[in-house]
Amino acid sequence: MKTTVSAFLGALALGVSFASVASATDTSACLITKTDTNPFFVKMKEGATAKAKELGVTLKSYAGKVDGDSESQVAAIESCIADGAKGILITASDTKGIVPTIKKARDAGLLVIALDTPLDPINSADATFATDNLLAGKLIGEWAKGTMGDGAKDAKVGFLDLTPDQPSVDVLRDQGFMIGFGIDPKDPNKIGDETDPRIVGHDVTNGNEEGGRKAMENLLQKDPGINVIHTINEPAAVGAYQALKAVGMEKNVLIVSVDGGCPGVKSVEEGVIGATSQQYPLMMAALGVEAIKKFADTGEKPKPTEGKSFFDTGVSLVTDKPVKGVPSISVKEGLAKCWG
Repeated sequence: MKTTVSAFLGALALGVSFASVASATDTSACLITKTDTNPFFVKMKEGATAKAKELGVTLKSYAGKVDGDSESQVAAIESCIADGAKGILITASDTKGIVPTIKKARDAGLLVIALDTPLDPINSADATFATDNLLAGKLIGEWAKGTMGDGAKDAKVGFLDLTPDQPSVDVLRDQGFMIGFGIDPKDPNKIGDETDPRIVGHDVTNGNEEGGRKAMENLLQKDPGINVIHTINEPAAVGAYQALKAVGMEKNVLIVSVDGGCPGVKSVEEGVIGATSQQYPLMMAALGVEAIKKFADTGEKPKPTEGKSFFDTGVSLVTDKPVKGVPSISVKEGLAKCWG
């Protein structure tokens, strides 16, 4: 496929980066992430780029300006369709709103693989390569409950979520934590309808430190006695810790999270985060590129892990304070497997 000047300029306007130059016989693919600054997505791009180079796949990478920027992702999909790409790997910001555009891509013959964040409904993509985010949430919920012991019965729990749109990854981690901690999540597809009196409230962070700090401040105003915080990711967790430290409460609140990036695992080592569920973005993206290459060569689509609706790329609880009955790995082991 020959890249035209107009297509190239249009891609630049969308913030696309080219991993290689297309030739007439290349398989081409697109990686579309929520942002290009979060270490999770940086590592995802690294994995996709390396695998694309290995397999001779031309990869174009796009990203939203901020977490939640679905418009840029829609524009990126349109560009991938116009360019004649064979497949798209996407971490969707709006898991419901993006579906009509995803359908256009699939109708045009592209293989669409959701990475990390399942679409809503999940079968809107041809396949999903992801962490079992419900399990990731359950692990940190079980760990927090076990760590608190009898105190879990009277805990005051806050949730630092992602965005108001409630993307599936956000819902799954929240609901998983509640199940693990012993809270009835009510509607498993919705955040915020719970009635358990231990829940102080929910706030959104956009998955970054500043958002985590502000959200933590808001929850402290609701109840200064809050003592457990579930965070959507580790940057949000660090922001929460900063807000707590500013008012001298950093030793009074147990923070748990999901991601497993190197900075986050070091935060566990330092006691900022009690435990985190580690996922493996490089593997997700590399496997995704392999799947697109195979589809381009044979027409074969990837299959989910047996018994699940997606291909499970694994998750491990990382902590140096293990709880009996909750499987975990040490910080040392987590640092050997971390990213970012």
